[in-house]
Amino acid sequence: MSETTIINVELRQDLGKGASRRLRREGKVPAIIYGGHKDPVALSLQLNELLHATENEAFYASILEIKVDEKNTQQAVVRDMHRHPFKPIIMHIDFLRVSAEQVLKMLVPVHFVGEEDSPAGKTSGVVIQHLITEVEISALPKDLPEFVSIDLSDMEPGDAVMLSDIHLPEGVEITALVAGEDKDVQLANAIHIKEDQGTGAAAAAEAEAALAEDELGEAAEPVEEDADEPAEISDEVASDKEEGGD
Repeated sequence: MSETTIINVELRQDLGKGASRRLRREGKVPAIIYGGHKDPVALSLQLNELLHATENEAFYASILEIKVDEKNTQQAVVRDMHRHPFKPIIMHIDFLRVSAEQVLKMLVPVHFVGEEDSPAGKTSGVVIQHLITEVEISALPKDLPEFVSIDLSDMEPGDAVMLSDIHLPEGVEITALVAGEDKDVQLANAIHIKEDQGTGAAAAAEAEAALAEDELGEAAEPVEEDADEPAEISDEVASDKEEGGD
């Protein structure tokens, strides 16, 4: 694990919708920390400092030190965060306390390495697609990686790499694979595209669609779609989430 990121916070007593709005007008973010068999505690932190911290992907998948003062610190991870629908504002953030003996489940980014040097990467008319960019892992805090890597340097045209191909650090498991081998899925593949399909993600999508049509053939019959559509969630629900937490 890398050096712990310190997040400076203040305790807050003024709770509720109006209090949260006042904090945001002051350039602060309402927050809460909970878990670890302790009572939840309401916090606030500077928006600019938080935005700077979130620019590092490790912020989302590593142990953070939540610091009130020199004598009052706790280790935690980001459990939930809500952003404004279109403004560069974080509306609310939740932290979950962690202990050395508690196994954590967290989403971590997948880093793809070596694809430019691979046979597939050097072959004209072949596109390497990244199908999954983050995975859920379980580990003790001391073993928690900021990311996992998959080496594509040996990928040939037409090849695919699977979730199970990730080499994990000791003490780390991929939760989907623990559930069963049938949960193993493709992380990346190298597909051929036609000359008139161009390059890039759009070309790859077009190539996959064409391949799917070829596999279905003329025998495919139209299937009626369910008329019931899921209800849309209002942006206001996300932005006002902290009222429930407070």
